[in-house]
Amino acid sequence: MKKHLFTILSIILSVIAISYVLGSCKKDDNPNDLTFLPQEIPPGFPDPLYRFTDNPLTKEGFELGRKLFYDGRLSVDSIHPCASCHQQIAGFGTYEHDRSHGVYHSHTLRNAPVLFNLAWQNSYHWDGEFSTLFSEAAQPINGHIEMGESFNGVIGKLQKDPEYRKMFKKVFRTEFISAENMLKALAQFTGYMTSANSKYDRVKKGEASFTATEQSGYELFQAHCTSCHPEPMFTDYSFRNTGLPVDNALNDYGRMRITHLSEDSLKFKVPTLRNVYISSNYMHDGRFATLGQCLDHYRTGVQQSPTLDPSLANGIPLTNTEATNIALFLRTLTDSSFLKDTRFSEPK
Repeated sequence: MKKHLFTILSIILSVIAISYVLGSCKKDDNPNDLTFLPQEIPPGFPDPLYRFTDNPLTKEGFELGRKLFYDGRLSVDSIHPCASCHQQIAGFGTYEHDRSHGVYHSHTLRNAPVLFNLAWQNSYHWDGEFSTLFSEAAQPINGHIEMGESFNGVIGKLQKDPEYRKMFKKVFRTEFISAENMLKALAQFTGYMTSANSKYDRVKKGEASFTATEQSGYELFQAHCTSCHPEPMFTDYSFRNTGLPVDNALNDYGRMRITHLSEDSLKFKVPTLRNVYISSNYMHDGRFATLGQCLDHYRTGVQQSPTLDPSLANGIPLTNTEATNIALFLRTLTDSSFLKDTRFSEPK
């Protein structure tokens, strides 16, 4: 009997000990009691390339990144935050401007790309200069015609703010702000932005139907556009020469600036067409103000050159009605809920 009781007692003590050890491990893994966020992977999307394994996604880290994204103090004049070029109303692109504006009334060479579904990308910017969300965010802060600051300058300003010190300590266990932790927080904010609730998505889930003209545009799009803009991301993330004449004032030759290879001359990254209807201006330099102008380029304006994408050798022959129907289909890629999602809006 005593042996039996001793055995039971031993088992109970073992369970208590194991529970204590597991509980201690769990507590040590999350000493600041952070709220972890699940990465959103919409139905039909491929697995994302960036999984936050080196930068655990938390509500507190996301909110810190959000605060940084909208803070003008990240720029040298303290009035040009990331959001000055990446506006939510335009899918976090630049709304109705050809090229992005920087500090001291400067202009960049290019139109700011949209910021969503970034976790599925393996390179960033029109020429693919950056391969991580961290480096992608670092360049504009330090760019002399963008935000014009230095990390030391930004840190000097933010370190004086008790709210920032408190937020950084909560997320990173130190109130001493570093460039690395700033970029991690920004990556949590921008990397979490996911857009996948357009009419197109609802049609695919059987929750809505295209109109006759939208359906016609969809079929035309599938026939003429999916070699560069495949579903569901509406980009293949490749670099292509789409037959745009060089702007002699800008002399921007695209991907060749990075690779120094002549075969990359005039090649730019294929942008996603999600939210394209509301993210004008268009092309790498914002030369087109409307989708109609974009479609007219592919119909009649493609310029021949040695690196022109073979799929555009003869342009894309479309009637006026066909071009209109494609534009109407592209409108169904607008995710209004994303554009109004207060999680991504400026903190009040």
